[in-house]
Amino acid sequence: MMNLTKTALLTSVVALTLSFGAWAQDSEQPADQDAEQANEDTAAPVIDATADTVIATVGEIEITLGHMIAAQSTLPQQYQELPDDVLYDGLLDQLIQQNALAQTIEDDLSRKSELGLENQVSGFLAGEALKSIADDAVSDSAVQAAYDARFADQEPAKEFNAAHILVETEEEANEVKTQLDEGADFAELAKEKSTGPSGPNGGALGWFSKGMMVPEFETVVMDMEPDAISDPVQTQFGWHVIKLIETRLQEAPSLDEIRAELENEIRSKAIEDTVENLTEGEEIQRMEIEIDPSLIRNLDLLSTE
Repeated sequence: MMNLTKTALLTSVVALTLSFGAWAQDSEQPADQDAEQANEDTAAPVIDATADTVIATVGEIEITLGHMIAAQSTLPQQYQELPDDVLYDGLLDQLIQQNALAQTIEDDLSRKSELGLENQVSGFLAGEALKSIADDAVSDSAVQAAYDARFADQEPAKEFNAAHILVETEEEANEVKTQLDEGADFAELAKEKSTGPSGPNGGALGWFSKGMMVPEFETVVMDMEPDAISDPVQTQFGWHVIKLIETRLQEAPSLDEIRAELENEIRSKAIEDTVENLTEGEEIQRMEIEIDPSLIRNLDLLSTE
């Protein structure tokens, strides 16, 4: 039983890399029609399998369909996209290789390997626990509560649609303002005079809300009325002449629009709270001893135990 347990644990933490390259190459190679026909003629009968169905053995170790399913669920996305038959053969080869390799050392594990294995197992179980905690925390009622908490009492924010002409000096800005006061077209003048990236687009900045522009610019815009043109305004970028085109009130997004964001917040909060409660509980004891922190780099300690 001990050997079986060791092997099972070892194979659960070995990186799934031994035959992946071959899978991808095999899946891209054109199949030989004669070989395919021969395989069909000699194929084993299809059975009603369960997770306990034994697919292969390595010594005394049984590799079941369940092992293959568990391994498949952890594969990177590029391997998930392989055809089922390629994935099946590749996973079976992988698990056979892992178990064969694991058995070469399972009866003679070094202290470092034993401790590393314990860390790997606890890490895997912790990951499973976190996934369960996160999934259990998300429900329609929890998402609705999170949405209400964020938006129920929130006043609609004001948004601004503006354009500007950016020049280097105050003198240039005053000249631009004079031309605009005399009836020059704002967009055409922006294309001609503005040094900012919005110049070729007639100075259009699009919609923005409070906090998105530098303070000097934002303060002026917020005091303007639609269609008004400002006096020159200096910021770190130069001198601006601003035209406020229109304003609107930003309505709260619908629940469906931010459902994914809210669900992620709920999961994160559930995990944070659970971890905090578990690690600060009475069962956790940190020994009141002092150890030289540099000892964590001393691998020789593992070879002397």
